[in-house]
Amino acid sequence: MFDEFLSEIVRVAGKLSDKTFSFVHASKELEKYVNDIDDIKPIVAAIGVIPESIVHDSTEEKLFAKASDAVLSRAFIELGLKSVVLAERGNAADVVAKSKYHDYSLVGDAKAFRMSRTAKNQKDFKVESLDGWRVDNNYAVLASPYFQYPKKESQIYKQAVDRNVLLFTWEHILLMLENEIKETPDFSLETIWNWSSGYAGTVSVANSNKNFIREFNEFFLGVLHLSMDQFKDLLINDIALLKQRSDSEKHFWQGKIQEIRSMTREEAITELLIEKKIGSKIMTIDKYIGGLNADRYTV
Repeated sequence: MFDEFLSEIVRVAGKLSDKTFSFVHASKELEKYVNDIDDIKPIVAAIGVIPESIVHDSTEEKLFAKASDAVLSRAFIELGLKSVVLAERGNAADVVAKSKYHDYSLVGDAKAFRMSRTAKNQKDFKVESLDGWRVDNNYAVLASPYFQYPKKESQIYKQAVDRNVLLFTWEHILLMLENEIKETPDFSLETIWNWSSGYAGTVSVANSNKNFIREFNEFFLGVLHLSMDQFKDLLINDIALLKQRSDSEKHFWQGKIQEIRSMTREEAITELLIEKKIGSKIMTIDKYIGGLNADRYTV
């Protein structure tokens, strides 16, 4: 199913390249595709990894990010909330969800990373930005791959506690979906979204950068009446899936190595020039110089 999901992203990206769609229109088409899937769980299980075959900073990568927002929104719907993906706009949340039965709302941000991406830092998680995007909504929820959060200490843990942002994961969402967790008039998920606020009163300043995922897991499982063994089994399956995915990701780059080695010298030079976007950089410099005008600032 995930391969079909990626094929749909590539198909819609092709329409964009032909100028058939605007980016907003393309995003809406992907959202419809996600919402029409019968079982979203296989995509939730895989969405945290950006395939190496998707070119960095390409149209496909931007659409993958928008599709992951759609997956997060669909997951909120499966959990019994009302949820929408907002149209493309700068400096704002991508997903907003509201309880049908309880008086709260939240903003969400979906995260995915490449396996080849190292040295992730606080800017990659945008905890402070997510807090700012909350506006009039009560809570802010970050959905990231479980094993991509820093293992020991990080500024993002302090930021999350200070700003009441929930560092959630695709794995937590998957566990909820697999166990058919759903908000009802008699059962609210609000305590989960608000966990960081309660934890803030228990952690000392000295430990404010400490990884608190284990503490959250205990609370999360207790609220949902699930066992640690259930969650551990899911994580074991997740690791197996990641190892399987890693084989295909490495195979992609091994194929690239063979492709480059089979090139002529001129073909390799041309490929390198394209990769470095040197022509585009020259055009950008020319555009900058061409736009210089003393009158713009003095008259």
